[in-house]
Amino acid sequence: MHYCHYSLVMSAPDDTYAFLAEWYDSNASLIRKYQFIFYCEDGTVEMYDIKNRRTFLKRTGIDNVRPEHLYIGSTINVLSRQLTLTGYADQHTANKLSGRQEKTLAIIKPDGMIRIGEIITTIEKNGFKICAARMVRLKKNGAEKLYEKHSRTPFFDDLVQFMCSAQILILELMAENGVQKWQELLGPSDPAEAKVHASGSIRAQFGGCKLRNACHGPDSVTSAREELDLFDSGHVTESTVKCENCTCCVIKPHAVLAGLIGNIISDISSAGFTISAFQLFSLERASAEEFLEIYKGVMVEYNQMVMELTAGPCIAIEITGSPSVAQDFRELVGPSDPEIGRQLRPHTLRAKYGKDKIKNAIHCTDLPEDGILEVEYFFKILGLDH
Repeated sequence: MHYCHYSLVMSAPDDTYAFLAEWYDSNASLIRKYQFIFYCEDGTVEMYDIKNRRTFLKRTGIDNVRPEHLYIGSTINVLSRQLTLTGYADQHTANKLSGRQEKTLAIIKPDGMIRIGEIITTIEKNGFKICAARMVRLKKNGAEKLYEKHSRTPFFDDLVQFMCSAQILILELMAENGVQKWQELLGPSDPAEAKVHASGSIRAQFGGCKLRNACHGPDSVTSAREELDLFDSGHVTESTVKCENCTCCVIKPHAVLAGLIGNIISDISSAGFTISAFQLFSLERASAEEFLEIYKGVMVEYNQMVMELTAGPCIAIEITGSPSVAQDFRELVGPSDPEIGRQLRPHTLRAKYGKDKIKNAIHCTDLPEDGILEVEYFFKILGLDH
């Protein structure tokens, strides 16, 4: 591996990590490459332009970048630039971080979907990072492939039928020793056994029987890789998006990074709303600008709103219901300024989970007639809907 910023790398202390990073410059239609340095002691960042062999960014504090965001393939936002970390820039970082994080697949089964918020909260509280998420209907061929090793068992047909009976949520999780850690959090496949031997496990808390045991997870690193590849293909699932009598909800990056997805979903479900589509997105600036274009020239905070929407992963949700669903959901979300919400409507989502007018946890459709357009933007136009 070629290191362009050798003197900096050689002098890096134990709490400094160095990565190779790329940023697509849409104006020049170029991929620009940098060395990205993160100082754990104070959360500051330094960047070195590899091609031009010069410092691009002097050591600067970046609030939205933390050590848990640093891994190969991660997308981070630095001063409005969406960087992708593509490799380790020194052996110290490789030794410290390689192998530490491991990806696995999690599926919330049809029976677990009624408790989706609580299950996600359990996942978040146990230190898993959600790298991808998508609500789908599983096709028969997908269920058969997923449970192929059980094909000779008497319960195989029932299992396949059950997994295809309603929508499910597919999650890509990452944690240290992620495959084993997820298996331990799941607990024994029989919820009755789990209640005895692993009372804090997901299946003990949310499972009903061996078939309807709330969640699925691969039992080995090899199986995890194969199952993640199966769902990446997009040929074994169907979309759940309806684009009818709907409104759009976006859980903003600061709330996602703070581990608030599960709590927000629980509140939405408890209020009687139906979640019909759900997907994790990492927006580029051009996409965020296009989505928020209606606010350009209208709200002085427009640029800050764009920056927040590109500051990390967000969750787009289609909420369906009566013809008044957009207005009803806006009532639950509350005033755009969380501080006003805390004074006047403390039980609204923004009052509970928002920080300020920009980082106010939730974007929701303002006008009922825009509900379908906003849902289509995420689940159709962005092209990430399988």
